[in-house]
Amino acid sequence: MKLTAFLRPLTAALLLSAALPLAATNAAAATAGHPAAAVAQLTDNPADHPNFTVRVVGKGRPMLLIPGLTCPGAVWDETVAHYQKQYQCHIISLAGFGGNAAPASPDHLLQNVRDQLLAYVKTQKLSQPTVIGHSLGGFMALWMSSTDPGALGPLVIVDSLPFIGAIQNPAATVEQVRPMAENMRRQMSLGGMSPAQQRQMVAGLVTDTARISQVARWGQASDAATVGQAMYDMYVTDLRAEVARIQQPVLVLGAWAAYQAYGSTKESTRAIFEQQYAKLPQHRVEMSEAGRHFLMYDDTQWFFQQADAFLKQPSVARK
Repeated sequence: MKLTAFLRPLTAALLLSAALPLAATNAAAATAGHPAAAVAQLTDNPADHPNFTVRVVGKGRPMLLIPGLTCPGAVWDETVAHYQKQYQCHIISLAGFGGNAAPASPDHLLQNVRDQLLAYVKTQKLSQPTVIGHSLGGFMALWMSSTDPGALGPLVIVDSLPFIGAIQNPAATVEQVRPMAENMRRQMSLGGMSPAQQRQMVAGLVTDTARISQVARWGQASDAATVGQAMYDMYVTDLRAEVARIQQPVLVLGAWAAYQAYGSTKESTRAIFEQQYAKLPQHRVEMSEAGRHFLMYDDTQWFFQQADAFLKQPSVARK
């Protein structure tokens, strides 16, 4: 497989994966269709976390669901419906994506999100919540857990890596990829893609046509400068060594089928994942046979089978 060819689609996947924020005014509509939906937390102060909003659904052990860059907390709707009878789901949506107001300052964007999420876990007294993160959300889960190893419970990482900058060159350093990241941020700050370009790119990440339209709309509604800053922050943050501090069991779910046209195979893609997660103490990598980047959409049954089996293991359940 040519890694330079692999870089383009995976970068696109990370760029377009997922987090349409739900504004407080839409809370009633957001809980429609979820009979077990819980009312919003009365103790939460949104001013404490200006870089994201939270919707709380269900009862039971706490679970954080973190999307990526440009789709909804609603990207997790089916996942929430699956888990809300067992878990109290805290659905995160990031500022600047999917129509939410952009953050006041883009400086240290993802670090601020990380710190505010960890503070949210503590102020809400969430006891080692399970975390499911897709793409950027998976990266954020790894960063949170490596920063404060005792704060979180088991992690389910959906098609994400500790250091996207090293896909092209496993020996790459942050300083080597910084110029590319700066150029990407500069290009994004000039404006996003046209609707046609957005749909064409999303078509490589999702198989269902209705889902393609949905994800493309979320991308169009996102603030381009915020997206560019988030991408920059990911490219210049290398967690490959930091994940050694994570104490929790971690399930990593990977996709490869979308990259087949670029010469990738299931085995070669798994090798990239294993190399990047090599220092993570308790982890298992599983690859979907046919799902594209949005595995919870493309390979839903497999996604739930893998996550359910992982979360029910005694070594995981007691964490």
